[in-house]
Amino acid sequence: MDPNAEALPYMRRYAGKTLVVKYGGSAMGETGEWFARDVALLKQVGIHPIVVHGGGPQIGQMLERLGIESRFVDGLRVTDRATMEVVEMVLAGTINKALVAAINAEGGCAIGLTGKDGGLIAAKKLVRGGRGRGEVDLGFVGEPEHVAGGVLDTLMRSDIIPVIAPIGVGASGETYNINADTVAGAVAVAVKATRLLLLTDVAGVLDAEHEPISEISAGEARRLIAARVISGGMIPKVETCLAAVDGGVEAAVILDGRVPHAILLELFTDTSGAGTLIRAG
Repeated sequence: MDPNAEALPYMRRYAGKTLVVKYGGSAMGETGEWFARDVALLKQVGIHPIVVHGGGPQIGQMLERLGIESRFVDGLRVTDRATMEVVEMVLAGTINKALVAAINAEGGCAIGLTGKDGGLIAAKKLVRGGRGRGEVDLGFVGEPEHVAGGVLDTLMRSDIIPVIAPIGVGASGETYNINADTVAGAVAVAVKATRLLLLTDVAGVLDAEHEPISEISAGEARRLIAARVISGGMIPKVETCLAAVDGGVEAAVILDGRVPHAILLELFTDTSGAGTLIRAG
């Protein structure tokens, strides 16, 4: 059977729908070519993708080159003024423009954005409590307060693919470094996305036997976190998915971005995909 014919029912299911795809810094590299091609294809078949990208490894490399020490608290980069300048340069400059160019080279019409453009992401300072140490000052690390979904809706109606660097702006104009997963989840809720796809460098959520889970309810995901089956760096990713589902997103998926065409496999085949799907319930 023609594989394109097999994919048609799935394409119709998502026609006119909005998908938010988080493309992590750790998932970049060799995946760049097929990722850009697949995002352009989604738009060509009538689906509206929005890309939110990270860039942690690339930021770390640039800071090292400049002799600026990196320090982390609970996986978040402590961001002073000098570090924030580098973060913005790498995210809004190098990575964002390279990704935009790659999508456009594959026939898409991508536009690069940060939270500063059109007031897209209003942010506030993120306050993190240290274990027994009171509050820890993370510097210019923020969290979204509001995402201007109407700005993105306008762009998508114009056949544009928004590519968003996770930088927000505070009430006084200050620039904030925001976790890309968090931004992707907030964007997905703001635009009422059908799917939130988080591309990572792992096989998805693992069960107690360390086997990948193909689909899980929100309630079961919370139980696995409480039982410490879901642990470490997977917890914030699952919590992002839970917040998105709670906010009205139909489902969220943690995808193994190392698998070629992971997005298409997830959306357009009846296999279990390349990761873990989380639904309400």
